[in-house]
Amino acid sequence: MDASLIISNILNPPVLFFFLGMTAVFVKSDLEIPAPVPKLFSLYLLLAIGFKGGVELVKSGITQEVVLTMIAATLMACFVPIYSFFILKLKLDTYDAAAIAATYGSISAVTFITAGAFLSELGIQYDGYMVAALALMESPAIIVGLILVNIFTTDGKRDLSWPEVLQEAFLNSSVFLLVGSLLIGVLTGERGWHVLEPFTQGLFYGVLTFFLLDMGLIAAKRIKELQKTGFFLISFAILIPILNAGIGLLIAKVIGMHQGDSLLFAVLCASASYIAVPAAMRMTVPEANPSLYVSTALAVTFPFNIIVGIPLYLYGINLFWR
Repeated sequence: MDASLIISNILNPPVLFFFLGMTAVFVKSDLEIPAPVPKLFSLYLLLAIGFKGGVELVKSGITQEVVLTMIAATLMACFVPIYSFFILKLKLDTYDAAAIAATYGSISAVTFITAGAFLSELGIQYDGYMVAALALMESPAIIVGLILVNIFTTDGKRDLSWPEVLQEAFLNSSVFLLVGSLLIGVLTGERGWHVLEPFTQGLFYGVLTFFLLDMGLIAAKRIKELQKTGFFLISFAILIPILNAGIGLLIAKVIGMHQGDSLLFAVLCASASYIAVPAAMRMTVPEANPSLYVSTALAVTFPFNIIVGIPLYLYGINLFWR
């Protein structure tokens, strides 16, 4: 693997600020981001990436590649939690296995955004319709995880309120804002982009940098909880993203995606949710241990992907596409 790809990714300012946040915790600095601010930054990033994706979708149109990508994204969001569940069941009970499987079947929008920044740094183009794939992959894993719990619990069928489950899966704040911004981008097109460009483009990297600084603080604090997960889950949190990314790259090759879109699709397949799915699991599967599914996704998989995974997947693309 070309070490220059990893170095280029690490020397990207947002990633360096992620390290700065982790370092602040390790040296016991009193650095902290006030609680409402990270939520605002998260909403801004979703709005900006969704709106830009909608504008770009208008430019590209609904092609065969777009349709195949959307189908593949939905299938991966359903398939990943199923085989992850059976791997996790080797060591964990049904509740923890299903919650972690759902976490890894869903996606991390910030990992996706960081990958987009990495591509921009390298001058590699990617299509805005990948944001639609991002939106599609957020929710299905939650449903699959709950179905797995319902099937494999030994104490009979659980009394789940499916209307509430579906509302949490498809109308949670991140999905709603992302899809809504995408649709507004589609409706307003190039005219809307010119109106909002100073906001959605000019501020984007600054907000991403501040958000990753906060993520570094949170990830470093979560590392202590990894002692509870053991070697099995730490290995899972690194190896499963690589496997999922490999499957994603094969699908991208078959569909005929170009380099930039292939990387984003691989990153979507490899990432794990640390916001939407944990919130849903806390509500619907309270028997699962949050320290397991949150700490593995946030303290292991997220740093792995933004530091090593993204350049590793691009290296795989360069090999496959050659």
